[in-house]
Amino acid sequence: MPRWKPCCPSTGFELPVLRLRFQKRALQQIETALASIAAESPQGAANVEKRLRMTLARLQQHPQSGSRTPIPGVRRATLTPYPYHVDYFVSRDEIVVQRFRHSARKPLSTDRPS
Repeated sequence: MPRWKPCCPSTGFELPVLRLRFQKRALQQIETALASIAAESPQGAANVEKRLRMTLARLQQHPQSGSRTPIPGVRRATLTPYPYHVDYFVSRDEIVVQRFRHSARKPLSTDRPS
């Protein structure tokens, strides 16, 4: 059962907030990317991490807001203005983050150029 969190206290409307779960690969990719960015710019890494957290929070309330991918059931959320994206899928009560990738990397074999 999804947890509920008020969306707008003044109206009393509530939206479901889905639980986040990360595949091990995604956590490793996030840690590697942030460490790489931090080696050049600690503030840059902090900014990307903040945008990642904001993107994930948005997905928790609006899980279908990411774009569809060629892989059935998998969606993609970009970390605009940063060149990273998160691939995820939505189950009944959770969002599963599958991978975190730099947009300039060679597409996966299942990705099609846009």
